Amino acid sequence: MASHRRPKQPSRTRVTVLTTAAAAAVALSSQAANAAPSEKPSKDEVKSKVDKLYEEAEQATEKYNGAKEKQEKLQKEVSTIQDNVARGQDELNELRDSIGLAAAAQYRTGSIDSSLQLFLSSNPDDYLDKASTADQLSAQQVESLKKIQEKQRELAQDRAEASGKLKDLASTRTELGNKKKEVQAKLAEAQKLLNTLTAKEKADLAAADARASRDAGDRVDLGNTGPASGRAMAAFQAAQSKIGSPYVYGASGPSSFDCSGLTSWAFAQAGVSIPRISQDQANAGTRIYSQSDLKVGDLVIFYGDLHHVGFYAGNGQVLHAPRSGTVVRYESINNMPFQFGVRI
Repeated sequence: MASHRRPKQPSRTRVTVLTTAAAAAVALSSQAANAAPSEKPSKDEVKSKVDKLYEEAEQATEKYNGAKEKQEKLQKEVSTIQDNVARGQDELNELRDSIGLAAAAQYRTGSIDSSLQLFLSSNPDDYLDKASTADQLSAQQVESLKKIQEKQRELAQDRAEASGKLKDLASTRTELGNKKKEVQAKLAEAQKLLNTLTAKEKADLAAADARASRDAGDRVDLGNTGPASGRAMAAFQAAQSKIGSPYVYGASGPSSFDCSGLTSWAFAQAGVSIPRISQDQANAGTRIYSQSDLKVGDLVIFYGDLHHVGFYAGNGQVLHAPRSGTVVRYESINNMPFQFGVRI
């Protein structure tokens, strides 16, 4: 007859562990069920963050513009030096040819001297260092050799300068690429935030921005403030002709602009050349620290790092290219931290 054994009871320790684990699981489940879902940022919070990102993007844009300007300047300098090297090499070849012709003539008459033969097969620097050899040459040959020596030195200096500029150019191109990526990353992050809004919230923001652009049109009361000068007024009027043109980072017209692109383009239409970036435009003329002293056509510089610029339009208004997603428009000078004006 088969024996029947009672099943082994779990130990007290095991029961305690299992009970504790089950209780913990129940508590966690209860907490998870009762926990409030993470709150979605409000429309105003999103707008605030997006505006900050746009400001940071504009800061990066001015640095991008600076790197781009430096690259263009270096390219011109390298091109000029390379042209000089090419011309210098032609001149050097002509000098060498003239010495060669003289040597050939002496060879045909059997009168070529050993010193000239030495020059034709060695470095003229070493050759001319030996004073005794000069005595064996005609004055014309000595002068030609000195010209060759000087031309070789010039070419060596030009080639060294070109090499240094090319290294700077490569470094600047890398910086330019990095700044472009930084701007794009800021704009992408801003767009990602905007995408968290509902369709209605997006429509509300777009409508508010459209109103800002529309209200900042030709109907804005600019008062009767006089112009800073004839050329400043001409630049301001050129900028007025671009009201409604879109903001595009790195753009300097004629169909789209960033902030300093608009001001530099407008002054160019007035026949005045000013620097491309806002930080340099801040030093392009006489600074005006009191808003009450500003005149139409003065540049107005904003933010502590001077990364934004526009035109004073009169009656407390500025005409500028604000940021990505907007257009060239009028806006209150008090909407941004004013630093000073610049009279060109």
